[in-house]
Amino acid sequence: MTTFAVIGAGIIGAAVARELTRRFPDDSVTVLDKEGQAAAHQTGHNSGVVHAGLYYQPGSLKARLCRRGTTLLRDYARERGLPYEECGKLVVALREDEEERLRAIHGRAVTNGVPGVQLVGPDGIREIEPHAVGRLALHSPQTAITDYAAVTRALLDDVRAAGGAVRLGAEVTGLANLEDRCVVTTPEGSRCFDIVIACAGLQSDRIAALAGGSPYPRIVPFFGQYSRLAAEHRTVLNGLVYPVPDPAYPFLGVHLTKRVDGEMLVGPNAFLSLGRENYTGHRVGLRDTLDVATTPGFWRFAGSNVRAAVRELGAVASWTRFLAGAVRYVPSLAGAVSTPVPRGIRAQAMDRDGTLVDDFVIEGIGRTTLVRNAPSPGATSSLAIAEHIVSDVTRRHRLATAEA
Repeated sequence: MTTFAVIGAGIIGAAVARELTRRFPDDSVTVLDKEGQAAAHQTGHNSGVVHAGLYYQPGSLKARLCRRGTTLLRDYARERGLPYEECGKLVVALREDEEERLRAIHGRAVTNGVPGVQLVGPDGIREIEPHAVGRLALHSPQTAITDYAAVTRALLDDVRAAGGAVRLGAEVTGLANLEDRCVVTTPEGSRCFDIVIACAGLQSDRIAALAGGSPYPRIVPFFGQYSRLAAEHRTVLNGLVYPVPDPAYPFLGVHLTKRVDGEMLVGPNAFLSLGRENYTGHRVGLRDTLDVATTPGFWRFAGSNVRAAVRELGAVASWTRFLAGAVRYVPSLAGAVSTPVPRGIRAQAMDRDGTLVDDFVIEGIGRTTLVRNAPSPGATSSLAIAEHIVSDVTRRHRLATAEA
């Protein structure tokens, strides 16, 4: 019998564990997570958007696994009775110089096989979203919303139902990656596993270091603030409205997001977080901050993004400026009342030279497989990432699956 350990009870870890139980029903699968509940970090602190695959470089892991993941996630949500709504999305150009970039995104989306995408002018924008304005927009009708924490809990229920174990409150403090096994240490002691798959998100580089992996890519955390609009604005949009991404700053920008609970969110911005798990912004994670400060590549990145950082800092310091970004796209929100909600924190991987890693990074070292970078659309792609990882593990370790 093969024994598997999955480190991390976020949506990717849960999806990997479920995929293992499906392909190896007679083997042992154990999920380990340091928190007392599943989906405690990135999975439980996002807007719930199911991305259709608009932005990603054709042929990349992101492009391929996002498209496959969207289909798998939609089917799973419907099978399990989980929230899933194809509300659609507009990516809106307000300025002439944004139109060329938007047309390039449209070209990528078509190449990636995103269904139904089309460019629409001002009249088309108003037809889809009567309160939105813009010069040109890309409409993605199958972009959806869901509850990723609920999906994660369902996946872990599947793991348990298949005989797997989910051990919460079990922080991995040691990982000896030996020739024929792995020794995983938690506060309860040490245990041997044949294969370990680490889906540790914000702690992924530290888990990789325990397994003997390279110090790079290193995680640099960026927080994103969200604000919930007052009840009278919940129906201002039918779906989602996004800006055209700024190529000089690799985040999507402040947007308006409908949620499956009926709320309407504004956000997120993107700024360096003083702590990997600092969701309130009220306490500094000293170790995390020192890690960033002693990363030479971060200072190269910061030096080349001063203008964008100053703009983002203004939105961090002033909720009025933060909301003004949304008003540019939906003028009727001028003067709207909103309430801040807990931040999200993105586990952004950075290379030694300060380059932000764009594509998913999955690394195999001995008996371990390490998810080194899986930011957005990681949650969207989770079930496809799980397929990809388990297929790779099966091939590398010459395992016999139930289908074989």
